[in-house]
Amino acid sequence: MKETKQVPASPEARSALAQVLAAFEGFKAANDQRLAAIEGKSADVLLEEKVSRIDAALNAAQDRLDRVLADSRRPALSGEAPAARVDERKAAFERYVKTGETAGLLEAKGLSEGVATAGGYVAPPELERQILRRLAATSPMREICQVRTIGAGTFRKPVSPTGLAAAWVAETAARPETTAPTLDVIDFPAGELYASPAATQALLDDAYVSIDEWLAEEVQDAFAAQETAAFVAGDGVNKPKGLLAYTAAPDASYTWGQLGYVATGVAGNWPASNPTDKLIDLIYSAKAQYRQNGRFVLNRRTVSAVRKFKDAQGNYIWNAALQPGQSASLLGFPVTEIEAMPDVGANALAVAFGDFEKGYLIVDRAGVRVLRDPYSAKPHVLFYTTKRVGGGVQNFDAVKLLKFAAS
Repeated sequence: MKETKQVPASPEARSALAQVLAAFEGFKAANDQRLAAIEGKSADVLLEEKVSRIDAALNAAQDRLDRVLADSRRPALSGEAPAARVDERKAAFERYVKTGETAGLLEAKGLSEGVATAGGYVAPPELERQILRRLAATSPMREICQVRTIGAGTFRKPVSPTGLAAAWVAETAARPETTAPTLDVIDFPAGELYASPAATQALLDDAYVSIDEWLAEEVQDAFAAQETAAFVAGDGVNKPKGLLAYTAAPDASYTWGQLGYVATGVAGNWPASNPTDKLIDLIYSAKAQYRQNGRFVLNRRTVSAVRKFKDAQGNYIWNAALQPGQSASLLGFPVTEIEAMPDVGANALAVAFGDFEKGYLIVDRAGVRVLRDPYSAKPHVLFYTTKRVGGGVQNFDAVKLLKFAAS
């Protein structure tokens, strides 16, 4: 299980959490009134609008809490002059970024020139770690999946879809040969992701500017948005193969290489009665070893729908987080909101459940390349920054999908 470091809650985080909890209590009260009016066949349009307004306020409060927590996980900025705390490698890279000077750059330990067709220089490891830390704080898939750094363009992982067979035998009975396990290899090629932030030369000349911090800050949001979309639905062509790009088959008949799904029984929607049962079916479609660290993945609009569901005892199945840094829970399992997940609709695979750390692998090719371009956007200097990222399903038993279809 992945270790989670608890970040001390700031006053702003506690305030944001209190706002979420208060909004959720108001939402439950208003929704109870709405349900009572429906049962009494006296549905009130104003009551429906009230629930919608409170739901929107709850989403806004959750957004604020997420932003506060993401900020708290980012590496702190330092006011020190970079020259006072950098080694030869970092100093050489900063001279290149600020002035374009390449003298001594190749001699600086840990830096290497890009290939002739690509140009640029591999950034020092400190900058690469800075970018990856920031991506981990802003990319939800990186928080819940396994992440591996590789030294080649493709990572090949051997897997065994069927395990070694075993059998009981008497003390003196013959021991026939058992069936050998099937061994397969899954390839995870790394596609190239790029961003091209710009800065004025005056900004670069200012002594107080930390190039590492500035460049990592500029590329983090662009990289995180593109990565997350690819990890969810990427087609695998020059990018990671997303979770939903694999063939989905009914859970009773899926095979290795496919993801099993549970159907809602209604085309493009939840069942009119007992929709919670479908979420329970989804949970128990996963084997016990994957339920232990299981979690739900869905987008904000689907969250708004399931937040109104109750169990057979009339209790809400959604619970807001009680501490900063914790996840909200659905039927007792944590929830990760990823906006790249599809909305509820015809044949949509809008909800996923399972152990994503065992199920999905993200590979980072070691090295971040930076090409300084002072010519294309004068008076700005562009920094063409690239990193190579791949990803795909590594265990097809670990994640299950909910399909909004009749079957």
